[in-house]
Amino acid sequence: MNAGRRALAACTAAALALVPAPALAHAESGQAAGLLAGLAHPVSGLDHVLAMIAVGLWGAVLGPPAIWVLPVAFPLVMAFGGLMGLLGLPLPGVEVGIAVSAIVLGTMVLAELRPPLWLAAVIVAFFAVFHGHAHGRELPAGASALLYSLGFVVATGTLHALGILLGVANRWRAGRQVVRAAGGGVALAGLFFLWRAVA
Repeated sequence: MNAGRRALAACTAAALALVPAPALAHAESGQAAGLLAGLAHPVSGLDHVLAMIAVGLWGAVLGPPAIWVLPVAFPLVMAFGGLMGLLGLPLPGVEVGIAVSAIVLGTMVLAELRPPLWLAAVIVAFFAVFHGHAHGRELPAGASALLYSLGFVVATGTLHALGILLGVANRWRAGRQVVRAAGGGVALAGLFFLWRAVA
């Protein structure tokens, strides 16, 4: 590089250093709080965690294409339920619906029930509305609703993926018993959640 090019490069670097740049290192507090709260909320309650893992387990038990359809349908419809919660639209029996979701999804895994794909998707979508509504109505004050929603959808997808990974063990005889036992455990926990919701 000749002296002229070096001088031009040095001047360009100096000029760029003087140009004010937006501070991208720190998100606005509402945005950061919204995303972090959204990521944390689905894992803050065992009822949500177990039901979301059960969706992945059931998809794995059913195999393709359900292994992908169910874990995609749940967050999509959950986002709709979340919007209802954010807007303050009432949905009766949210806690009961969440508890029943654990019972039904856990039972599906335990009994290895194989309904048609459309029916399995409808069951998952129905319960997703309750989970989404619960998340949506608990938006922290001052948090970004969009980033909060994105956070809980991403966290939910991660829990579904965990369920799928566990459910892959269904291919082997011993693994199949473990997966069924996990489904039974989710269903039993759902009964406890239901008792707590109606007590």
